[in-house]
Amino acid sequence: MDWGTELWDQFEVLERHTQWGLDLLDRYVKFVKERTDVEQAYAKQLRGLVKKYLPKRLAKDDPESKFSQQQSFVQLLQEVNDFAGQRELVAENLSVRVCLELAKYSQEMKQERKMHFQDGRRAQQQLESGFKQLENSKRKFERDCREAEKAAQNAERLDQDINATKADVEKAKQHAHLRGHMAEESKNEYAAQLQRFNRDQAHFYFSQMPQIFDKLQDMDERRATRLGAGYGLLSEAELQVVPIIAKCLEGMKAAADAVDAKNDSQVLIELHKSGFARPGDVEFEDFSQPMNRVPSDSSLGTPSEGRPELRGPGRSRAKRWPFSKKNKTVATEDFSHLPPEQQRKRLQQQLEERNRELQKEVDQREALRKMKDVYEKTPQMGDPASLEPRITETLSNIERLKLEVQKYEAWLVEAESRVLSNRGDSLSRPPRPPDPPASAPPDSSGGSSNSGSQDNRESSEEPPSEEGQDTPIYTEFDEDFEEPASPIGQCVAIYHFEGSSEGTISMVEGEDLSLMEEDKGDGWTRVRRKQGGEGYVPTSYLRVTPS
Repeated sequence: MDWGTELWDQFEVLERHTQWGLDLLDRYVKFVKERTDVEQAYAKQLRGLVKKYLPKRLAKDDPESKFSQQQSFVQLLQEVNDFAGQRELVAENLSVRVCLELAKYSQEMKQERKMHFQDGRRAQQQLESGFKQLENSKRKFERDCREAEKAAQNAERLDQDINATKADVEKAKQHAHLRGHMAEESKNEYAAQLQRFNRDQAHFYFSQMPQIFDKLQDMDERRATRLGAGYGLLSEAELQVVPIIAKCLEGMKAAADAVDAKNDSQVLIELHKSGFARPGDVEFEDFSQPMNRVPSDSSLGTPSEGRPELRGPGRSRAKRWPFSKKNKTVATEDFSHLPPEQQRKRLQQQLEERNRELQKEVDQREALRKMKDVYEKTPQMGDPASLEPRITETLSNIERLKLEVQKYEAWLVEAESRVLSNRGDSLSRPPRPPDPPASAPPDSSGGSSNSGSQDNRESSEEPPSEEGQDTPIYTEFDEDFEEPASPIGQCVAIYHFEGSSEGTISMVEGEDLSLMEEDKGDGWTRVRRKQGGEGYVPTSYLRVTPS
């Protein structure tokens, strides 16, 4: 079924229908254009949101970037940014493939429709013109027939009139004959015009207009097919980015799963671990009797001339909590303003950077030398002398970097020794020392040992209060920290001791030891063995030797 056969008389209906189809095409193009504007605005707002919440500092300069929470958040923002890019891609595809192409196609359809309807109207005008000519010839034939009949009646009347002359009768007969001849000619002309009109009308209704209507039908069907394809482009543009959007969503899920609370806690430790030793217990100061022990600078109460020194509030060293607000420190090149552990890490970073720069300069020097050799062998490729300034500059950079590497290595050795010393100071003290063996051999200087043992017993009779155990006194890290000094005295092991618990050290009877830290009232003394190693031993197992 086609329009030319079934709708041969519905010219105006087809005109309205084809115009409605083109209007629908234009409406869809306008809809897609507004949809494109929405997508672009959405993508722009998403990008603005990402830019607003992205970290301002570079990752290498931002300590927070080391936490998995921050890394996941940044990854999440990047995935949102990629998602915004896909929305922009959708908008671009819709704009090019739908808005531009369909708008151009709509203009072509309008021109084609206009041409077809112009042909139809021209055919109608030709048919109407033929019908007018037919009507004119018909009216002329009718008029000539009436005139011929009238002339014939007049000639017959004159012929019967006895008063009419022969000349009048002849003249009337000639006029009637003329009119009859004109009527015959009009009849022939009318018949020819009628035949021509019928032929044109048949051609108009059975050939010309059906062809025009069929062309309009083909045009409208092509328009509808193209419009349906345009509808499909709307979903194809979305389906095209679905795999990438799915990856963005998977990336967001992976970012969420990458948050590691335990690792973040460890990162915080690595970032801010100072390396300082915890403050030791407050030393018991026995003012009841003289102390026969080598003085210690680390002791809170240092005896003077065998008599304990009474310290007033004004003479005691100020103790402050490490959580108090510190004064601003001036940054130094060797990072000595930082805590030991942080200083060591920063020095390691600087040393690694200098080594990388040094290796880069060395590689550049080798490349320049090879290039110089090539220039010397083949002068047409270049002048060897032109490379001398660059070689000189590279050698100067290498020497400078070597000096910096040596400087940072020396600082790093000092920082590492400082960290190790602090770790030695932070050895854990055992809970309670063992008692001396029952069969202790007599010793000439047992008074000193007994005195130490007596001090230990006195201190053990008066255990420190729970408040003192639960509330350690800290010192300010950057002001009260002191590196471990040299041994504060010498002592001899008078009994064999097997250091099996954490923080203790083994010793044999008669072994000479270095005294590193006095007994602070808990019955333990820290010593160092000559072959290396530090730890705590029972104070009652030692005899202090005069220095």
